[in-house]
Amino acid sequence: MSRRGLLTGGALAAGGAFAGVAGVTAIGDKQAEDRDDRLPEAVPVAAVGSTVEPFHGPRQAGVATDPQAHASFVALTLRAGIERAAAGRMLRLLTDDAARLTQGKPALADTEAELGLLPARLTVTFGFGPGLYRAAGVEDRRPASLAELPSFRIDRLQPAWSGGDLLLQICADDPITVAHAQRVLLKDSRPFATVRWVQQGFRRSPGVEPGGRTQRNLFGQLDGTANPRPGTPMDSAVWVPDGPAWLRDSTTLVVRRISMNLETWDLLGRADRELASGRRLDTGAPLTGTAEHDEPDFAATGPDGLTVIPDFSHLTRAHVTDDRLKILRRPYNYDGAPITEGHADSGLIFTSYQADISRQFLPIQRRLAERDLLNEWTTPIGSAVFAIPPGCPPGGWIGEQVLG
Repeated sequence: MSRRGLLTGGALAAGGAFAGVAGVTAIGDKQAEDRDDRLPEAVPVAAVGSTVEPFHGPRQAGVATDPQAHASFVALTLRAGIERAAAGRMLRLLTDDAARLTQGKPALADTEAELGLLPARLTVTFGFGPGLYRAAGVEDRRPASLAELPSFRIDRLQPAWSGGDLLLQICADDPITVAHAQRVLLKDSRPFATVRWVQQGFRRSPGVEPGGRTQRNLFGQLDGTANPRPGTPMDSAVWVPDGPAWLRDSTTLVVRRISMNLETWDLLGRADRELASGRRLDTGAPLTGTAEHDEPDFAATGPDGLTVIPDFSHLTRAHVTDDRLKILRRPYNYDGAPITEGHADSGLIFTSYQADISRQFLPIQRRLAERDLLNEWTTPIGSAVFAIPPGCPPGGWIGEQVLG
């Protein structure tokens, strides 16, 4: 009998679930022993392919992790009748898949085992939408700020890119690694959920430029300059530091698909582009500074008496001075096939992580929706929110604090 059959069979009661998992793990381990999962010694492996990111720990990987070059965001809708026990079985199964694949080991019953041997810094991050808490009957454990975002006048949201009960954020420095992990996870999720949407994005590839650089979006702008830095500010802004086990070391995620009109952006001169963003395109420095991380001077005026950084600039509207209220941006570009009219399907998969959506993300988004000049060239077409639950130790599973 297949592993999925054991885990999803109607005869699997709550107590039998653990026995089923243990039994199928033993079967899978025996299969793995019988199969040589090592790469041929004659084939050298570049460091970028063999690099491993930890999976287990108090917090999930893929948030504070240095962003990888390729990402796939997969939102799932739970099937009718999926309740707490079934959701737990699904998450045990997907956790096992992710724990193996991120360490360069094929998943159990992996039909393309060779594709699972190069992790390339693979991370799989699980996000819970409001619907998962409802289906599992644990709404009392849903983070208070996890709710559908209010509508903004700039939004043109499409159902094809919005909502979701469960998110699988799959990131790696190799697109084949991402594709294989996505296939394995989706195959094992089918008895429990259906695909709602998939958004695939990219950033600079490893080695193209020195590490630690802020990525550029398709407008050519540096994107993420104001992120909190690792350390205490990041801990307080991104992660929930205390509370019950299901909340401590968790965070929340906002995913916004933002269409960018590259053709009309191309009509702007360089000076107008910099006024719209409030930063220099080459260095990312504020218009009142010389380096990317210089503090902007919003009161400085030019010879014409006008402020150097306009009040309608993106920098002005998005600026946050309190480290505790900052958000961690981890965006990815997307670029569909050009059509006769130009790049009609290009833009940004904007992702922000914060301890509290209401206190951190929403005030920024309201200011941007009100008067950000970049709204002339950007349109939000998708929106979703997820809680990123705590991580798990070896032998544990993502979501056990919430559903256990």
